[in-house]
Amino acid sequence: MTAALPPSGLDPDQLAAWAAIATLLERLPAALDAQLQRDSGLTHYEHGLLFALDTAPDRTLRMSTLAGYASSTLSRLSRAISRFEKNGWARRQTDPADGRFTLAILTDAGHELVGRSTPAHHALVQELVFDRLTRAQVAQLRQISARINAGIGPAPAWVPPKADG
Repeated sequence: MTAALPPSGLDPDQLAAWAAIATLLERLPAALDAQLQRDSGLTHYEHGLLFALDTAPDRTLRMSTLAGYASSTLSRLSRAISRFEKNGWARRQTDPADGRFTLAILTDAGHELVGRSTPAHHALVQELVFDRLTRAQVAQLRQISARINAGIGPAPAWVPPKADG
């Protein structure tokens, strides 16, 4: 007796690609979390928030903007910022330009934490992702990821600041 395959609506190539993506989406965040937790006591989500604040003008972003970059609810972001405040890494302030918004501001201690945690994190990203790809594949990965992100929704993705020079 032959086992029937469940109808997936995906052709075999698509199903194989989806299986690879789904596995990556599970395994990569776990590996990044483990390294950051071990070395810095941060989750990947928290490091991403701190890094986005660190690279923002004046190390400041509106909470709603930061939540959008992190694909996070304001409630989840608020809990993370509360932890950052408790540890002296960030503070909140009403936006003086528009009192309806709250700003998240990275403190000097938060900036120092990002400086300590980022090199090992980026080394792991280099090892797990970029060391396995050619330059052309990195460009393809960027383009493919951007297209998929655009299809998911209109929320602006975080974009790293342009390097000086």
